[in-house]
Amino acid sequence: MSNRKIVFTAPWTVEIQEDQETSAAVLAPDEVRLQKIYSLISPGTELACLSGGESWFPFPDVPGYASVSRVLEAGESVEHIKAGDNVFHYGTHSSEQIVKAEGVLLRVPDGIDLKWVPFTRMATVAMTSLRVSQIELGDFVTVTGLGLVGNMASQLAGLQGAHVIGLDLSEERLRIAKACGVAHTIHSGKEQAIDIIKQLTNGIGSNTHIEATGVPKVAVDSLPWIAPFGELILLGSPRGEYITNVTDVLNYSHLIGRGCITFKGAHEWRYSVEPNPFVKHSLVRNSQVVFQLMKEGKLHIEPLLSHVLRPEQAEEAYFGLRDKKDEYSGVLFDWQAE
Repeated sequence: MSNRKIVFTAPWTVEIQEDQETSAAVLAPDEVRLQKIYSLISPGTELACLSGGESWFPFPDVPGYASVSRVLEAGESVEHIKAGDNVFHYGTHSSEQIVKAEGVLLRVPDGIDLKWVPFTRMATVAMTSLRVSQIELGDFVTVTGLGLVGNMASQLAGLQGAHVIGLDLSEERLRIAKACGVAHTIHSGKEQAIDIIKQLTNGIGSNTHIEATGVPKVAVDSLPWIAPFGELILLGSPRGEYITNVTDVLNYSHLIGRGCITFKGAHEWRYSVEPNPFVKHSLVRNSQVVFQLMKEGKLHIEPLLSHVLRPEQAEEAYFGLRDKKDEYSGVLFDWQAE
């Protein structure tokens, strides 16, 4: 049986390739062989890789890091996972994969739609913004960028008891955010965001602003609506050159008259992968929290799912995410499809 893989071979070049090595490889005692069911595109990271803009991603290579798979075979020392289990893991866009039975390789609890499971990765990325923040019951939280990660950050902030205001340039993303329970939305290309935010927050401003676009200018433009002693959380990885007066930006943090705003990074890898008795949070624990929220119907996934495509439609998927942002949002590859 051949292993099909989606491969980025050059900037903006996507191919389907096959190899026999994965299926023929002998498992080590601590490994499992997986058959993919669904894998989810992470638009921000994968489009940046496909553009050639990420130095850590070499061409050619296989992208992807959010999958649900069925265990075909488990190594002799693996005890917590067995053949036939459905598991969530940080899997690539390929039909089969051999991974070590450690870290984020978690059996999917009963009662969760398997199409939802890969979205767990986006939710745990978003959850980092809450883990590093000081968000408390009754706070006002603004979120710029309502793609998968920003939408889930908005939902999670609401579950933590905050009044959430989401901002985006896309009418469709604003609609999806409302369908996911985000009460207040602002079209930042048509409305004066700062005036609406001040009105909604009774003149206080946002206690916490979560920047999920990764566009440096958006982060800088958000500073005037953050409340005194508030915080700016950089959830989206900043990309691209942006020229501005850095002294003015730094004074928002330094001067009382500018707000004494705290800047915080929220990259997911600041936490350990596996639980540690000396640290409360880990990527495994965050994933398990997301599973529970999905089971309880508190984290809304269905409105985010726009397409389920065959791997052979990979080019359509990536160019759709790049060029048709109002149509493409959550895109799954179905590895069961013929």
